[in-house]
Parts: sequence; structure tokens; C-alpha cells
Amino acid sequence: MTNGLPANAHALENGLIEIARKAGAAIMEIYKTDFEVRSKDDASPVTEADEAAEAIILPGLHALTPDVKIVSEESAAAGDIPDVSTETDFFWLVDPLDGTKEFIKRNGEFTVNIALIAKGVPVMGVVYAPALEKLYFGGPDGAKLIENDTDPKTTTITVRPMPDNGIVVVGSRSHGDPEAMKAFLGDLKVREMRPAGSSLKLCLIAQGEADLYPRLGRTMEWDIGAGHAVLAAAGGMVENMDGRPFIYGKGDFANPYFIARSPSVPVTYQH
Repeated sequence: MTNGLPANAHALENGLIEIARKAGAAIMEIYKTDFEVRSKDDASPVTEADEAAEAIILPGLHALTPDVKIVSEESAAAGDIPDVSTETDFFWLVDPLDGTKEFIKRNGEFTVNIALIAKGVPVMGVVYAPALEKLYFGGPDGAKLIENDTDPKTTTITVRPMPDNGIVVVGSRSHGDPEAMKAFLGDLKVREMRPAGSSLKLCLIAQGEADLYPRLGRTMEWDIGAGHAVLAAAGGMVENMDGRPFIYGKGDFANPYFIARSPSVPVTYQH
């Protein structure tokens, strides 16, 4: 790799996983306490866990790749947004605590998200759910799930073929429009609608436990970049609703509606 990245991709992977685990440990320390919840300017919630995780991740990434820019949710909310290009730049895309609402509800479905974006495309990413002791990683050599923090078990993961008995559709646990979802699914044979928090929705498709995630609502690039990296490495895809490739590094980092899926699931694009 070039542009300030280590030549040894394996070292980069190990460093990224270590940073995510340290951030997750800091989050879990706060998770055990009676933490305070505040509102940001956009009315979304934030806790000291978001900030504690970011305070670990940013220096860790700077040490790992000193010359690579970092776009991180909490820093962006404070106005610290580096200028990145969808055509030329490598940059890190970070959500230090994705699923803050799930963190507040204490249901465990929150994650640390870190993705490496290269010219608008996620090429490496880690999604770590510390309360569930599940870490998903995707990169050039494929995707894997590491379970159990104290006695880790690593499994290679891939998307599955479309099931004959109907697909599993994942959707947001805290957001969503049931009527819009029903209209989008149309005549697709659906066996189960499964709610899930944070970027775990993308990871469920990556590990072959779900098949389709239509997102018909607001998200930001840092919400899904790491999950996209995992899903792509597992053989899946994220697309705009009209079928165009999904690009990162847009000026405001806001996402259009999108479709995440196993390639074997047919969809009708909206033009």
C-alpha cells in the first residue's frame, strides 16, 4: 500500500483490530455506569462513551498511518472535517460508537466502526460489538468474524445464496418506515423481518444470516463505511437505490437511501 499506509497489510489489520478493541473496552467501562445523555446540534444523542472511544481511536490511527486523513463523527460534529476527495484520497472513516440509541437502551447492539476508504470505496474495515464480544473484519483477503474476547474463535464469513424458502430482511431497530419498506419489497418472498441495531445489519448479511437491508432513511457515511467494507469482503454489495455504486467522501458525508444485499437477491431499482 502507498500514500502513507504500511506496506504490510497484515500489520495494518492487526493494528486496526487492536484500536477497535481498546475503544470497545473504554465504551464498556462507561456502559456499566449511570452515564449522562446529551443532544448534539442535530438532536441526535451523544454520551461520554462516544467521546472516550474517539479519544482512543484518533491517536491510534494517527500512529498507525501518520499521513492518512481521518473523518470521525464526533470531530465532524465539532466542525473538524478534513477535505477529502472521492477520486484521489485514502482516508479513515470512523464512528466511535455506532448505535448510541442502542447503547442508551442497553441492548448490546452498538459497535465501533472504522473503515479505510480508497478513492471513494471502502477497502478495509472493522466492526466491533464489545457487549456481544463479536468483531467483524473485512479486507483484501476476505471477511471474518472473531467471537469471544477472552478465548477468540475466528470464522471466515461469506454471504449466502438466496434461500428457496424466503429471504431474511434486516432493518433498523430504532428507525424505519414500515410502509415504505413494504412497498420496496414488493413481491419478494420474505421469510423474516429482523430488527437490528447499528452496522450489525450489514454484518448479518456478510455472515449469511440475512439477505437484504434496504435503508429508506437518513444515515451518514461513518454509520455504514466499516460494515460496507465487511460486507464487500464477504461477497456482498451496497448500492444506491438506482443501482449506481455507493461512493464515500461526499462533501456533506450524508448518504442517499441505499440497498445492502447478497448479490443473489434481485431488486428493482428506483430511477
